[in-house]
Amino acid sequence: MAQFTEALTDTDIAMIGRQSLFFVATAADEGRINLSPKGYDAFRVLSPTRVAWLDLGGSGNETHAHLVADGRITIMFCEFAQPPLILRIYGRGRPVLPADPDWHELSAPFDLLPGTRQIFEVTVESVQTSCGWGVPVMTLDHERQTLVKYHAQADPEAWEAKYRARTKSIDGLPVTPTDRYISGHGPGNKSVATDA
Repeated sequence: MAQFTEALTDTDIAMIGRQSLFFVATAADEGRINLSPKGYDAFRVLSPTRVAWLDLGGSGNETHAHLVADGRITIMFCEFAQPPLILRIYGRGRPVLPADPDWHELSAPFDLLPGTRQIFEVTVESVQTSCGWGVPVMTLDHERQTLVKYHAQADPEAWEAKYRARTKSIDGLPVTPTDRYISGHGPGNKSVATDA
């Protein structure tokens, strides 16, 4: 039976910390519903009512467009080990880009990866846990490094031009383009090593 809470519990936070995969769902008033899988060590619980994740450049930027247009978001974690569990975070999110005033503070808990274009911050409105009995038992073999390698090897000027040109979602919603986060401009040694 599903249970709802208004914030993440210590048990929820521990479960999230064990996961190597999560899913993000967003939508606007009209158009497609976006559902994206996310990997890497990219998710952070900032408080029981606030979470964030690091976003790398990809084929689209639907989450950004939907959050600017609507703000609603659902994040889902599945426990692929024992005991079975599904955890959903319902909330309102926003994109934070490297040029934004609160980027420095929000990016501090992350080890930024090549290709970082933004961080999504979510205010938790409710949390749902359910049994997860239909989720298979699986183990992680290894992280796929293809996306990080792609961004690390990209020419900085070509990378910036590519992502600067992406100003609309697949449904035509506006997207704020990002500049590449250049090595040496981040907090401590947590900046993206674009020349590595």
